[in-house]
Amino acid sequence: MKLLIFLTVFTLFAVMPSLQLLTCEIPPGSVPKEWTKMDDQCISILRAQVQEELKAAMTYLNLGAHFSQDTVNRPGFAKFFLESASEERQHAMKIIEYMLMRGQLTGKNSIGGERLRNILPIIDNPKPVATTHNTGAQALKAALELETSVTEKIRNIIVTCEEPPVTKYNDYHLVDWLTGEYLEEQYKGQRDIAGKLSTLSKLMATHGELGEFLFDKKMLHGEI
Repeated sequence: MKLLIFLTVFTLFAVMPSLQLLTCEIPPGSVPKEWTKMDDQCISILRAQVQEELKAAMTYLNLGAHFSQDTVNRPGFAKFFLESASEERQHAMKIIEYMLMRGQLTGKNSIGGERLRNILPIIDNPKPVATTHNTGAQALKAALELETSVTEKIRNIIVTCEEPPVTKYNDYHLVDWLTGEYLEEQYKGQRDIAGKLSTLSKLMATHGELGEFLFDKKMLHGEI
C-alpha cells in the first residue's frame, strides 16, 4: 500500500517538470481550424474542470495516505480512497482526451512550445481540498461533499455549453458526452458514499469505535 502511494506521488511530481521539455520546434502544417469550433466560455469552464478533477484526486490520495499510516491503520478506508484517487485522475485524463479530440489544446501560433504551454496550466500544481478526517465518518462526509461539489460543477458545464450566453452555440456533442459519461457515474458514486456513511454511523452508534473497525474490515474485503 505504501509503495502504491509512493509511486503515485512520484509519478505526479516526475511528469510535471518533464512536460516542460517536450517542446517541438517544427511549425505545424497549415490546417483549417473551422473543425475546432467551440464557445470560448465553454472551453474555459471545461479546462477548469480538469483542475477540479485533479484536486479531487489529490484529496483522495491525501485521505488514502492518512488511513494507511501505522498509527491509524484502516486498510479498508485506505483502499477505498486510493482507488477513488485513481478514478478522479482518470476523469481528468478523459476530459483532456476529449479536448484533444476537439482540437482545443493546440495553441493559435506556430511555435510548438506555445502549444505545450496551453496544456500545462490545467494540470499544473493541483492541491488537495482541506478536509477534516480524524475518523472514518468524517472522511466519508468530506468525500460526499467533494463529490457533490464536482457534480454541481459538471452540471454547470452542461448548462453553459448547452446555450452559451454570448454565442448561443449549442454544443450538443459535449453536453451529451458529459451527461452520459459523467453524471450517472457521479450520482452512483454519491449514493455509494452516502450508503457507506449511513451504515458506518449506525455501526458506531451501537458498537462505538469497534463499529469503525468492523466497517473497515468489511470495506477492505468489498462487503460494503
